[in-house]
Amino acid sequence: MSYRYAVTDHVFDLPLDHHDPGGPRIDVFAREVADPARADERLPWLLYLQGGPGSKSPRPTASTPGWLRHATKTHRVLLLDQRGTGRSTPLTARAAERFPSADELADHLAHFRADAIVADAEAIRRSLCGDEPWETLGQSYGGFITLTYLSHAPEGLRRCYITGGLPGLSSTADDVYARTYPRIRDKNAEYRDRYPDDVARLRRIADTVAGGRVRLPDGDPLTVRRLRTLGLVFGMGDGFERVHWLLDEALDARSGELSDTFLAQVTNLTGFVDNPLFAVLHESIYAQGDRATGWAAERTMAALPEFAEDADPLLLTGETIHPWMFDEIAGLRPFADAAGILAERTDWPLLYDRERLAANRVPVTAVVYHDDMYVDAPLSLRTAREVGAVRTWVTNEWEHDGVAASGDAVLSRLMDMATGRA
Repeated sequence: MSYRYAVTDHVFDLPLDHHDPGGPRIDVFAREVADPARADERLPWLLYLQGGPGSKSPRPTASTPGWLRHATKTHRVLLLDQRGTGRSTPLTARAAERFPSADELADHLAHFRADAIVADAEAIRRSLCGDEPWETLGQSYGGFITLTYLSHAPEGLRRCYITGGLPGLSSTADDVYARTYPRIRDKNAEYRDRYPDDVARLRRIADTVAGGRVRLPDGDPLTVRRLRTLGLVFGMGDGFERVHWLLDEALDARSGELSDTFLAQVTNLTGFVDNPLFAVLHESIYAQGDRATGWAAERTMAALPEFAEDADPLLLTGETIHPWMFDEIAGLRPFADAAGILAERTDWPLLYDRERLAANRVPVTAVVYHDDMYVDAPLSLRTAREVGAVRTWVTNEWEHDGVAASGDAVLSRLMDMATGRA
């Protein structure tokens, strides 16, 4: 069945720094989506906060996830391209090259975290809704933004839904990665159990790459460590299959050379062309106060011998960002020096107001995925206990992308929980 939507595009002229409204400006883009049969009705607004960081909002198509179809039955949905992504003055590699210095680029990037996204959302809400609060749906990092929203501007919120995105309120980047690597290791073990023949295939590909002579279509070298980043998708519902079928076509049966199909797909999957901010800001989303992130994922992995490149079996990595990426990946090179500056920064504003969150009265319903590779379930449940008016649903029926993979099942249940129907 195909679905049609009534779509209206909005572009908002907003300050780069909301504390300096007279300073530089950026465009922030958002797409309004409604059921055509109800497009002229006065409906409540639902703001969608995409995961990431650094990822644009989904584009409505005939195959758009069922949550959007479900939401438009009762709401007018706003798909926000968070600042720096999609059509919101995108901060691409080409844009980064135009900055006169790494320090200026780093200062600019510091305005692209959750607190600034919340300030954008509040300016947009006042433009579209006046004084009326709206609802939010936060997927993954969108849930992190939701907790910042509840900390900074709860008066703008009527009700919040969070899918796989309750952050640790005081967790440092080191805390996060100490918990993340065991989950990545476990996902690798599950993958080997499902596709045992891929163990030898992956090692053969790695040995081919290790010679240092393999180049990707964009000219980047294909190294073993870049090969291993394919494990980033292991936390998605179809992640194992995506990697398996990629490896299945990797080697030419006669020559033993890596196929053009494989090399092209690796370039697309690991190049960060469309979402460089995912890598550039990844550890910064955990930064609060005077503690530098200091490339926490790299430091944590160095102490884990099972993740060494010569370990047997060879483990793929997951949602971890490393300094070498900014040397070896073309889409990230213009950010290299600025990313290093951000990694050493020690003057980060607090993202979460724990006292205000403890007193929260805005209803929040959240699904916590028991086996989530990206967001630690015990940390999420601890946060749920520390924040007022939060109800959680813990399930292992879906992986991290459950809100999309489940059709409308996840969002409809969270909405029912919020209204007392479940």
